[in-house]
Amino acid sequence: MRLPRRALLAAPFAAFGQPARQKIVSVRAAAVALLPTSRFGKKEFASDFDPARRRWFGPFSQLAGSVMVEIRTDQGLTGYGLGGGGTAAVHVIENHLRDLLIGANALNVELLWDQMFASTSFYGRRGLPVMAMSGIDLALWDILGKHAGLPVWRLLGGAARERVPAYYTGSGVDRALTLGFRAFKLGLTDDMPREKLIATLKDMRAKAGPDSHLMIDCLCRWTVEETLEFARRVEDLRLDFIEEPLYPDDVAGYQRLVREVRGTKIASGEHEFTHHGFAELIRNRLSHILQPDLTWTGGLTAGRRIAALAAANGLTLMPHRGGSLCAIHLAIAHPEIPFAESFGTGEPGNELMAALTPPFENGYYLAPEKPGLGIDVPRGAFR
Repeated sequence: MRLPRRALLAAPFAAFGQPARQKIVSVRAAAVALLPTSRFGKKEFASDFDPARRRWFGPFSQLAGSVMVEIRTDQGLTGYGLGGGGTAAVHVIENHLRDLLIGANALNVELLWDQMFASTSFYGRRGLPVMAMSGIDLALWDILGKHAGLPVWRLLGGAARERVPAYYTGSGVDRALTLGFRAFKLGLTDDMPREKLIATLKDMRAKAGPDSHLMIDCLCRWTVEETLEFARRVEDLRLDFIEEPLYPDDVAGYQRLVREVRGTKIASGEHEFTHHGFAELIRNRLSHILQPDLTWTGGLTAGRRIAALAAANGLTLMPHRGGSLCAIHLAIAHPEIPFAESFGTGEPGNELMAALTPPFENGYYLAPEKPGLGIDVPRGAFR
């Protein structure tokens, strides 16, 4: 029988005889684009009515708007965390959240999360402020693990398994197969004609084999009717899920999909924020599979709370970009998470993205062994 989570957090510090205070003396943040904004197209439009206008997500979204946070304590510990929101989030951190953090005890992670959320609630609750908070929260967890001398997954109750099956996101199935992946997700990057899309999925299924897992990410580009028709046409391909077919706020649309889709499941939550948002997603029955991104949704503190909600409601949890060092600790500690999505493995990236990727071996992400999150930030990440 596992101890209550909060009791587990306190246990390592008493055992190691560490002082129970790590005073925060420095908070820094830097925008670090892990992927280019051009992956969503260019800011050049044919007319006022060009559909591309809705799909130009700008410099603050997704991995194009990544933010690295560094927090230092008076005891010589440094924590690193990945957030989102680009230079806009850096502004929130430097001009608001840093004032809450300097002088506070870095070990009071959940207390600081609640204080940051309350302090930004009049202009936040979702979006940029929460994305900024995510990097801070993960940096605090990094300090917590380093203070205890343990990888963070040990603070979450220990390992439920030593490795997590990974799924590859992208179209390069051949490359992914050589790396040992047995699960694959195709992400839409343009308005691919439906016939070509289905042909591409059939080709992926043929290459990957009948026992592999296959999924698709729609990037919020479809309607309810288009999604239901697509699900009917690809039923023989046995897709594990259809991800984000609609925009996040289409509550009635997602409710209908969850009720009516057959032969697959609906996954969403990548662009939902905090456990408060996921509680509403669950209450309204908007998804079969929950996909919080811990670097956007409120960090590991929010991720733990979302995991508890998912378990209590019998829903599958599959964090977005779960194969990063910011999320793999949750997956190692929670056997209910069936897959960790690829992060850097087998796809174009940079030195920082590689530093944020956990050990990978033949289709699995392995439990990190370094204290904290295990992030070694390359020199020059903070200028």
